[in-house]
Amino acid sequence: MSIHKNLLGGPEPTLLPEDEQPYRMLAEESASPVQVAAQFPTFSLAWAMLADDAFAAGHVVESYAYARTGYHRGLDSLRRNGWKGHGPVPWEHRANRGFLRCLAALARAAGAIDETEESVRCWEFLKDSSPEGYAELKQ
Repeated sequence: MSIHKNLLGGPEPTLLPEDEQPYRMLAEESASPVQVAAQFPTFSLAWAMLADDAFAAGHVVESYAYARTGYHRGLDSLRRNGWKGHGPVPWEHRANRGFLRCLAALARAAGAIDETEESVRCWEFLKDSSPEGYAELKQ
């Protein structure tokens, strides 16, 4: 993984710490996202998975709620790790992907319930934080 330094003097990329246990639970132990979110409520990837599943099932309001929970948990983690409200949150760093996926899920669900300003704000936030994440998730 190559995360380049900003030569224009902007903030350094924020890299959330990795906790292998929730990833392991999802992969090796076949735990559900509900189980992982309950045991690791700050693990945004579980909330993103719940939001995606709810949206796919046509439960847009539930998707919005899951995405908003993971988004706020992710913001808390970013702040604890030096993020000052702006700057890169690289998609390449696995631990950042849960937050970025929640941000995209929130944008998508907000758009589906005609909360247009929120949807636009979230897509712009994603694009500004991680152009790579935006390209991956805005499909």
